[in-house]
Amino acid sequence: MFPQHIIARKRDGHALNRDEIAAFVHGATDGSWADYQLSAMLMAIFLRGMTPQETAHYTEAMMNSGIVADLSSVKLPKADKHSTGGVGDKVSLHLAPMVAACGVAVPMISGRGLGHTGGTLDKLESIPGFRVGLSLAEYRAELEQIGVSLIGQTAELAPADKKLYALRDVTGTVECIPLICGSILSKKLAEGIDVLVLDVKFGRGAFMKDRTKARELAQALVAVATAMGKPTRAVLTAMEEPLGRAVGNALEVAESIDCLKGRGPVDTMEVTYALGEQMLLLTKTATTTAEARARLEASVASGAAAAKFRELIAAQGGDVCVVDEPARLPQARFKVPLASPRAGLITDVDAMGVALAALRLGAGRAKAEDRVDHAVGVSALVKMGERIAPGAPMCVIHANDESALAAAQAMLAQAITVGDAALVAPKLIDEVIGV
Repeated sequence: MFPQHIIARKRDGHALNRDEIAAFVHGATDGSWADYQLSAMLMAIFLRGMTPQETAHYTEAMMNSGIVADLSSVKLPKADKHSTGGVGDKVSLHLAPMVAACGVAVPMISGRGLGHTGGTLDKLESIPGFRVGLSLAEYRAELEQIGVSLIGQTAELAPADKKLYALRDVTGTVECIPLICGSILSKKLAEGIDVLVLDVKFGRGAFMKDRTKARELAQALVAVATAMGKPTRAVLTAMEEPLGRAVGNALEVAESIDCLKGRGPVDTMEVTYALGEQMLLLTKTATTTAEARARLEASVASGAAAAKFRELIAAQGGDVCVVDEPARLPQARFKVPLASPRAGLITDVDAMGVALAALRLGAGRAKAEDRVDHAVGVSALVKMGERIAPGAPMCVIHANDESALAAAQAMLAQAITVGDAALVAPKLIDEVIGV
């Protein structure tokens, strides 16, 4: 079990056994493998790949590198959702209370944004006082009491992932499907869930640009999680334009509140319902897609979902009043509309272009240590296929810095295209993968 021997076996294309993979993950956890050895192993895996059996062993070892949460005291069925990340993807914020209002516990451990994609924790922290750093005991108690919890990864859950992800980020080994499977599933399966639903995105604003590669990732995630005893489905969704009309932390919270009150953007709700339906079906809380959809819609119409969101905010120390007074969320100094240069149809809203403009405003992180400005971003964003008059706003830019405002104006003017040609919008819900 010398590190160099295991590295050489993978370098030469051999399939590693459970013990060899466990030794690698254990070495990352306790520091017995040097960073250069871990990095060499990651590159060998990146170049040689892993068999499905190896990927399952790797995911299991990652999950068992720390504590697996015991949620046996939570009597409701337990379901979580994970997104591979996109632009304007605030779905977790309102989906979790909607599903919880339907009688399913939602133990959700989320991450922060990095690069062009936003993070659920950053969005939640734009609610004054909201705590994401709960202990596992607090997490369990919250689930027992109100059936939903949205927290950050604790030190006890899959600690090997923190070390290996940091090395992947700086060694060019992030885009490797077996390593992605291990990273995502080790954390999700350590939460104590019964079932898992995945939103695997593809397109310009997604981590996986290519649909074929995204589908390959979705199939791998479903296969590994199912083999480990967790019924799992993946929904392939398009990320060519931003989801919804807001990009930026507090702005996305406000839009999620609109979703809970039945005023959410059509595309955001389409993805929300598609994922929520699968969560209810997998937990056998609903027997048909139509029944699941009706229950989710009823949670919104009755006010039960919004009430559950208030309970969640109160339980984690946040200002509950933001649900009825979104103006209590952080507000930017400047709110400037971006005027359309001409009349016509919105022929393109480049998700990556919008994301980079929001990043320039300070809504995200270029580096892990960067601070996020919760107030800035883009709202009232036009959608592809809409008609617009000359001078009408294509979006509203929220900024706290004049130079960043000017840069974002130029970037958004490039990202949003007005033309004359009729448009066929991309299909948002592409495919559901898994039994």
